[in-house]
Amino acid sequence: MSDKIEDAIRNPQNLGEMSGADAVGTAGSSDCGDMLRMWIKFREVGGRKVIDKATFQSFGCQTAIAVASMATEMIKGKTPGEALAMSGTDLSAPLGPLPPMKIHCAQLVEGALKNALTGEPSGASRPSGPTLSDSFHQPAKVTIKLHS
Repeated sequence: MSDKIEDAIRNPQNLGEMSGADAVGTAGSSDCGDMLRMWIKFREVGGRKVIDKATFQSFGCQTAIAVASMATEMIKGKTPGEALAMSGTDLSAPLGPLPPMKIHCAQLVEGALKNALTGEPSGASRPSGPTLSDSFHQPAKVTIKLHS
């Protein structure tokens, strides 16, 4: 793991819920167990709506926390359109290359950002089917087999 990723994990920026957010987005998958929620607050600068502040919460791996921390800093001052144009690769680039098995962490952050800004799930970043959040709201199905 790179020093930049380890530093972002040890000192995450913008962690936690934001009251009064203008937009909230969630992405996740019950398949891998990761879920990320992002809150965004806008302000007007020179007649343009820009992102003033972004925060996040993550139920997932440390790499997702590192990428989300970096992303919430990177999108400040950007218009929604500029932020939407950023891919998971763009959002994680300052951390250096992610290990192949952690690329989905950047896609998770991209999905939460796009969901917050558009209200629509991001195709590649959010798998079809129930999310981790959906699974929390469904009663657990337990099957017990008794052997005689």
